[in-house]
Amino acid sequence: MFWPLLSLLAAILVTLLVGWVVDQVLQRVAAAHPDAPVWALLRRCRIPLQLVVLSALLLAARPVRRIFHTNDSATHHVVLLVLFASLGWLSVRVLAAALEAVFSRYETITEDASRVRRVGTQLNMARRVGSALIWVVTGGAMLLTFDAMRTVGASLLASAGIVGIVAGIAAQSTLGNLFAGLQIAFGDTVRIGDTVVLEGQQGIVEELTLSYLVLRLWDDRRLVVPVSYFVSKPFENWTRRAPDLLAWVLLQLDHRTPVPELRTELKHFLDSTELWDGRDWSLNVTDTTPSTIVVRATMTAADPDDAAALKFAVREHLVAHLRDRHPEALPRVKTD
Repeated sequence: MFWPLLSLLAAILVTLLVGWVVDQVLQRVAAAHPDAPVWALLRRCRIPLQLVVLSALLLAARPVRRIFHTNDSATHHVVLLVLFASLGWLSVRVLAAALEAVFSRYETITEDASRVRRVGTQLNMARRVGSALIWVVTGGAMLLTFDAMRTVGASLLASAGIVGIVAGIAAQSTLGNLFAGLQIAFGDTVRIGDTVVLEGQQGIVEELTLSYLVLRLWDDRRLVVPVSYFVSKPFENWTRRAPDLLAWVLLQLDHRTPVPELRTELKHFLDSTELWDGRDWSLNVTDTTPSTIVVRATMTAADPDDAAALKFAVREHLVAHLRDRHPEALPRVKTD
């Protein structure tokens, strides 16, 4: 009775010593590296680590059998279950500490509150999914230690594999976006800061990831588009090669419009504005109808923002000029 009791006390003392030593080491490392919070967070793993060490020592020495006069196989089985449960608990604690350290580090280097909330939600979901998988595997392993429950344990592990397969099938779109993001990144079809047009929406690429792309529209709305869109459908990239653009304005005018004078007025206005880059311009009649003519004014600008502003300014100036000087040039709708 003396030696089994001594073995049990020795196992407990070794367990306490290991927990204390690991805690002191982590405390010193955390103090030496305050910018790495993972070391301080790993101190939470002390209790499950001690349970793992104690159950492993009991499996090696097995002093409990003689102390409590229990069956050796039953004692071995109980300690084995404690070992599996402790390993699962330790794995969950390590995973939580690692993800929390990543989030804490991200908080210190990111000032955007929306991004911090997004990353926090993603990491929290990853922690929950990872913890669930760990406990499923742990529960299946524990059930496999029972002769009568091996079928149930094997089914549980098999179901976990089936769930993984189903999840993989369900994540096909996500994987497609992932590979599409790699294709966009290395194909250089879209870059941050490019002006693109898709589905009639014009915007500037504000954020580009391996799964989605964020466009900032003219009214500061954000359009979130999966990156697979850019490898499966056509879109316009106005700034892929160079930011300069050709802007144009269409006007529906009366047949009595003095086109040469309007052309001269356009040139005078372009010379007076900084929005025009001076490269090219023109004003031509592109079409006619029984009641109107279609006049197109074109002019170049240094970038999409200047091009948009120049279009608005030219349209406003030409209409105002015709209204003040040649009101007969503006089309009118006749009613009885």
